[in-house]
Order: sequence, then structure tokens, then C-alpha cells
Amino acid sequence: EVRFVESGGALVQAGGYLRLSCVASGLTFRDYAIGWFRQAPGKEREAVSCISASDGSTKYADSVKGRTTISSDVAKNTAYLQMNNLKPEDTAVYYCAANTMRRRCDATTRVYEFDYWGQGTQVTVSS
Repeated sequence: EVRFVESGGALVQAGGYLRLSCVASGLTFRDYAIGWFRQAPGKEREAVSCISASDGSTKYADSVKGRTTISSDVAKNTAYLQMNNLKPEDTAVYYCAANTMRRRCDATTRVYEFDYWGQGTQVTVSS
């Protein structure tokens, strides 16, 4: 059984930072592109970032570019999302998942290409 478990979410003040973690089990991490996504109340799930675990190449949504770094440790089957200079609009439940259609991140990170969603971790940024 494939399982993703996210952690690291918290309540922080605007301008603060968080490091989210995503641990995968039941699959070979390096064979997948791993994505971070977020969903705010009343909004659709959106892509935040993607990393190709095989070579470390990355993609970022414009809304987080320059403030966020995605990384992975294939030996630990773990992906990380370092978020700096957090803004109230970053408030959402953050999820990670594996791309079941591609091994590498595409120019556009499409939610429907990803599966094995975790339960999510809540990030709340106060103003």
C-alpha cells in the first residue's frame, strides 16, 4: 500500500517560515515526480511545487517562487517544502502526492496527474 504522510504545518505570523515534510512508503521514491499542493477553504486544490526525485529538477508556482524551496531525500523517501516570508494567502491545507503519469516534473503541474494523496497538514498564517 502506498502512503504519504505530511507534517510540519503550524500557525505562524506573516513573514515567518515553515518546513513541511512528506514521507512516502510503498513506492520507490526516485521513480516519481513528487508534488506539493494546497487547498484553501472554498477553493480548488492548486499546485505549489514539484520535484523530480531522480534528478532534483524543480518547478514552482508563481505565487511562491522566490519564497519556497522544494527538496527531497530519496534515501529517506522524504520530500520537503521550505516556505519563507509566509503571507496570509498561503493559509491552506498542504498535501503531497506522486505523479503516476510522469517521472519528471512537467512545465505545468497538473493535479489530476497525481495520486496517493496524504491527509494534509494545516498551515495558517496570521496577519
